[in-house]
Amino acid sequence: MSKPLAQPEGAPLQPAGAPLQPAGGPALAGRLLSRRVAAMLARNTAVSIGVFLVGLGILWLLVERLAVGAVGAAGVSFLVSNSLHYVIGRAWIFPGSARGIHAGYWLFLANSGIGLLLTMALFAALLCFTPMHYLIARTLVSVIAGLAVFLLNAVLNFRQV
Repeated sequence: MSKPLAQPEGAPLQPAGAPLQPAGGPALAGRLLSRRVAAMLARNTAVSIGVFLVGLGILWLLVERLAVGAVGAAGVSFLVSNSLHYVIGRAWIFPGSARGIHAGYWLFLANSGIGLLLTMALFAALLCFTPMHYLIARTLVSVIAGLAVFLLNAVLNFRQV
């Protein structure tokens, strides 16, 4: 019979059912509700709007001027705009990240892919189950998916929260 896992020496015990939190630090919700994170979110929002517009411009250029198919052009514009978001985000939104540039980039793209899937699923659901206009639905979904991706990057990728 194997021995039960021992609590690391010096680690504080947490009561059963208590929210998990780092030793001596506030829970995730407490860390998220701060002026510092609000400032990061504001910077992220500004960058997101800017790179979204860049992505639309690239999409238009590829489709209208270079006769690239719309779906392929959307993929290229997504990759270019998200790569730009990563570069700006690493320097301005989440400065001082200890994660390596390459690993951070791939995690950023993975998080962006999660955001894309969330966007598509929520957008389809709103169009299917509500009378909402598609542009309003897309805007609402962008806010929700954008917050989700911001949280994924802030907590898991750049480890700033």
